[in-house]
Amino acid sequence: MEGSESVAAPREEAASCSSWGSGSTSKNFTIMSAESVEIDDALYSRQRYVLGDTAMQKMAKSHVFLSGMGGLGLEIAKNLVLAGIKALTIHDTEKCQAWDLGTNFFLCEDDVINMKNRAEAVLQHIAELNPYVHVTSSSVPFNETTDLSFLDQYQCVVLTEMKLPLQKKINDFCHSHCPPIKANPGIVTCLENHPHKLETGQFLTFREINGMTGLNGSTQQITVVSPFSFSICDTTELEPYLHGGIAVQVKTPKMFYFEPLERQIKHPKCLIADFSKPEVPLQIHTAMLALDQFQENYSRKPNIGCQQDSEELLKLATSISETLEEKPDINVDIVRWLSWTARGFLSPLAAAVGGVASQEVLKAVTGKFSPLCQWLYLEAADIVESLDRPECEEFLPRGDRYDALRACIGNTLCQKLQNLNIFLVGCGAIGCEMLKNFALLGVGTSKEKGMVTVTDPDLIEKSNLNRQFLFRPYHIQKPKSYTAADATLKINPQLKIDAHLNKVCPATETIYNDEFYTKQDIIITALDNVEARRYVDSRCLANLRPLLDSGTMGTKGHTEVIVPHLTESYNSHRDPPEEEIPFCTLKSFPAAIEHTIQWARDKFESSFSHKPSLFNKFWQTYPSAEDVLQKMQNGHSLEGCFQVIKLLSRRPRNWSQCVELARLKFEKYFNHKALQLLHCFPLDTRLKDGSLFWQSPKRPPSPIKFDLNEPLHLSFLQNAAKLYATVYCIPFTEEGLSADALQNILAEVKIEEFKPSNKVVQTDETARKPEHVPVSSEDERNAVFQLEKAISSNEATKSDLQMAVLSFEKDDDSNGHIDFITAASNLRAKMYSIEPADRFKTKRIAGKIIPAIATSTAAVSGLVALEMIKVAGGYPFEAYKNCFLNLAIPILVFTETTEVRKTEIRNGISFTIWDRWTIHGKEDFTLLDFINAVKEKYGIEPTMVVQGVKMLYVPVMPGHAKRLKLTMHKLVKPSTEKKYVDLTVSFAPDTDGDEDLPGPPVRYYFSHDSD
Repeated sequence: MEGSESVAAPREEAASCSSWGSGSTSKNFTIMSAESVEIDDALYSRQRYVLGDTAMQKMAKSHVFLSGMGGLGLEIAKNLVLAGIKALTIHDTEKCQAWDLGTNFFLCEDDVINMKNRAEAVLQHIAELNPYVHVTSSSVPFNETTDLSFLDQYQCVVLTEMKLPLQKKINDFCHSHCPPIKANPGIVTCLENHPHKLETGQFLTFREINGMTGLNGSTQQITVVSPFSFSICDTTELEPYLHGGIAVQVKTPKMFYFEPLERQIKHPKCLIADFSKPEVPLQIHTAMLALDQFQENYSRKPNIGCQQDSEELLKLATSISETLEEKPDINVDIVRWLSWTARGFLSPLAAAVGGVASQEVLKAVTGKFSPLCQWLYLEAADIVESLDRPECEEFLPRGDRYDALRACIGNTLCQKLQNLNIFLVGCGAIGCEMLKNFALLGVGTSKEKGMVTVTDPDLIEKSNLNRQFLFRPYHIQKPKSYTAADATLKINPQLKIDAHLNKVCPATETIYNDEFYTKQDIIITALDNVEARRYVDSRCLANLRPLLDSGTMGTKGHTEVIVPHLTESYNSHRDPPEEEIPFCTLKSFPAAIEHTIQWARDKFESSFSHKPSLFNKFWQTYPSAEDVLQKMQNGHSLEGCFQVIKLLSRRPRNWSQCVELARLKFEKYFNHKALQLLHCFPLDTRLKDGSLFWQSPKRPPSPIKFDLNEPLHLSFLQNAAKLYATVYCIPFTEEGLSADALQNILAEVKIEEFKPSNKVVQTDETARKPEHVPVSSEDERNAVFQLEKAISSNEATKSDLQMAVLSFEKDDDSNGHIDFITAASNLRAKMYSIEPADRFKTKRIAGKIIPAIATSTAAVSGLVALEMIKVAGGYPFEAYKNCFLNLAIPILVFTETTEVRKTEIRNGISFTIWDRWTIHGKEDFTLLDFINAVKEKYGIEPTMVVQGVKMLYVPVMPGHAKRLKLTMHKLVKPSTEKKYVDLTVSFAPDTDGDEDLPGPPVRYYFSHDSD
C-alpha cells in the first residue's frame, strides 16, 4: 500500500526556496526560467490539449515542495517536472542504500557506494527531464520544532515517507494559510441521432436561435430529460421558437472545502475504487493508522514475517478503530499482510499512486479539474492473497536490489519475473514507463532465461519529451526503441533487452512468427490505435499468449487483462465506429468548425499528396508524353490520364504562377462556391413540406471578396502558393512571400467573373463521395488538345512529368501544412458564419492529435505492471482486474475481467475462443479426408469449411461437391514455408431452417511432422 499527502499552500509569486534554517544543504542547477518564455508548443502540445493555456500559464508560475525521494516521491517528481511547473524543491534526509536500487530508477550503484543523499543523487536526473523547470534539493532534517514559515513560498506541499505527527503539523500550517481551492422549463431537443451527452446541473449558453432570441447569449442550467433532450428555464414569456440554435457547455467554477488532516483521520472521506469491496478503504485506513502508531511506538516498521509484530499491529488497529467515527470492522488479512510487507516496496503501485498524486498537485496549482476529496487508497492485496501459505524465508532480504520487492511478493515470484520473456509492442509514453517498471521489477534479468523484446518503428520527436521520460533533447530523431533500451539499462544493467525497429503487422509475420510468439510469456501493448491492438490480439489468440493492453487519452486511461482460457480477448468486444461527416456536409453544407477543418485537410491531401502521387504513378507507367498522346489518339483508355493531363497543362513554371494559382483557388473556394450554392438554392428556397431549405443545421454561405490586407486572406495566399511551389519543385524566397511582392504579382492576375454552372449539388446525407467522375467525349478531346499543346511548347519534358508528394506533418511549424489548413478552414468558416478556430485547435483536429499527459500514463503503466505480476504467477481468474480511470474527476474503477464465453455445439461438445482443434494431414489428403478426420477425432461432422473469407466447401454452392475429392494442398494453395492453415468449420443445425452451428478454429497441418 502506498500513500502520499498533497496539501495546498498560499498562492504567492515568490522565488523558489531551496534552503532554510542552519545546517541545511542545497544544490541548484541553472536552468531556463519558465517566466522568460511562452508555452513551448513543440514540447507541450499534447499536454496543452489536456490542460488548456490558462492552466499551463498558472503551472509555469508555480513552486512545489516535495519531501521524500523514495520510489513514490521520485515518481511524483518525474511527473511534475515533465508537466512543466516553474520550480520544484526535492527534500530527503536519507542516504542511498542497495535497497533503493529496486525502487528508485534514477539511482545507480555508485550512489550507494558513496552513500549519497537521495535527493542530491537524483537532482540532476530530475532536472534533465525538462529544461524549463528549476529543480533544487534540500537535506535539512524535519522535526517538531522546525519553523515551517519557509513553506509560504510554495503553492503546494507534497509529503511522502513522513511520520504522521509531522504530517499533521504541516497540514495545519498549510490549511491555516490556504483558501479553499477553486476548480474549475423549456425543452431543448438535439438534432436527430445526436445525443447531447450532458448531465443535470450543468450550464449551457445559447446562440443563433431563430425566434425565442431572448435565449441567445444567456446561460442556463439544464435538467436532462432524455439522451436527446433537456429542459431549461421557463420560456413561456419569450417569443415563439422558429428554428436553429447552438448550445455550448459552460464550465463554471466550483468551491471545494477540505477538512484538516486531524479531523479527516477520525472521519475520512474515501474514494472507492473497487465497488465489489466498498468497505476496504476504511479498513486500509485503520490499518495504515495502526502502522503509523507502530512506528511511533517502536521507531521501526514491523519485521518481515514476524508473528509477534503482526499481533501487535492487530491490537493497535483494533484500538484505533474504536476512536474512528465509523468504527470499522478490522480486516485481519489486511492487517497481517500489511505487517508482513510493510518494509517492502512495490514499484508499480508507487507508479500508480504517483500518477494520481501528481495530477492532484497540478490541480492545486492551476485550479483545473476537480480535486480528490479527500482520501484514496490503492491496494494490490490480490498479489499476496493468492500466494499459498508462504514461508517467512521467501520474503527475507538477500542483500540485492530486489529486497524491497521480495519483501512484498516473495522470492519465488521474483524469480518468475526474472525468467520472463516479454514482448513490448510500442515504445512511446506507456512503453517508456513499462520499461522502467521492468527494470525495477527485474523482468528478464535471469542469467539462464528471460528477455525483454521491444519494437517501435518511430523516431523521437520533441513533443515526445513531455511524457516519454527516457528521452532527452539530444535524442531527437533517434530511434525510440534503441534509445529507450539504452536508458533502461542505466536503471538496471542486469536487464536483457532486444530492441527492434519493426512495425507489428502482417508484413512482419516472418519476424514475429508463431515460433516467436510461442517463446513469449506475456505480450504487452503500448499502442495508440485500435487496428494495431486488434492485430496483436489476434496473434496472441492464435498462439495462446496472455496480452496486457492499456491506453490513455488526456486524463483518462484504461487497462485490460487477457489470459488464455480465462478471459475474453480484445477482439471479443468492439466499440461503435466513429461517426463520419456526411459527404454533402463537407462539400456544401458545413455546420461546425470540425467540418471546415476536415474540408481543408481533405483539400491539402488532394492537392499536395493524392494528385502528385497519381501524377507520378501515371508517368512511371507511361514513360513519355508522346507515347500517351499516341495511345489516346488510337482510342486507348488510360486510367487517370485526364486528371494527369489537366495537372500538366496547368503546371506553374515560376513563383509568380504559383501565387496566381493560389489566388485562383481562393476565388474558386470562397467566392464562386458560395455564389453557385446560392444560385442552386436561393435564400427563399423551400422544401416540399414548406419549410425553409436554409435552416439549421444548413447555413447559407456568403461569398468572400479577396483583400490582401486581410491577414486570413494573406495567410491562405502565402501558404497555398508555398505548397504549390513545393510540389512543383519551384524555388521561392522569403522576400517573395512578402505582402508587397505578392501585391505586385496579383496586379497582373486576371480573375474571371462567376458564371453559374448546371452542376447538381448533392443534398443526400447518406450519399458517399463518388469513386470516379464520368468523362465526356468533350473532356477527351480537350485532354488530347492540352497534351498536344504541352508537347509542342516543350512543356512535357522528363522533369515536367514529376511532382513532389507531400506527407502531412503537423509538428513542423515551418512547412506551412497547418498554416494552410488553418487559413482555408477559417475562410470557409467565415463564408458560412461559423465560429473560427485558432491554429492550436485546428492542429489538434486536423492532426487527430490524442491529448496526453504524463500523470495518467504513469498511473496506467503501474496498474499494467501489477497485472503482469499476477500473470507471471499463474493466478486464478478472480485475481485479475481491469481498470478505467479519469484523473480529472477523479475516478478509478476496478472491475473483474470478462470471463471467457463457452459455446455449446451439441451432445456436450463445446468450445471457447481459446480452443483450437488440430488435424494433421499429408500430401494426398483430400477435403473429404479432412471432414472425416474432424468427425473421427471430435465426434461431429463439419458441413461447411471456410478459409478466411474464402469458402472452401459449402454443400449448397454449385460445384462444391466436386471439391471433396480435391487435395487440401490444391484447395488452400499454401506458400512453401507455410506449415499449416487455420480454417473455420460449422455444423448442421438441430432443426432444418436454423442457422448452422459455429465451431472453433481448426488448424490443419500439411504433414504429420509439423506442429
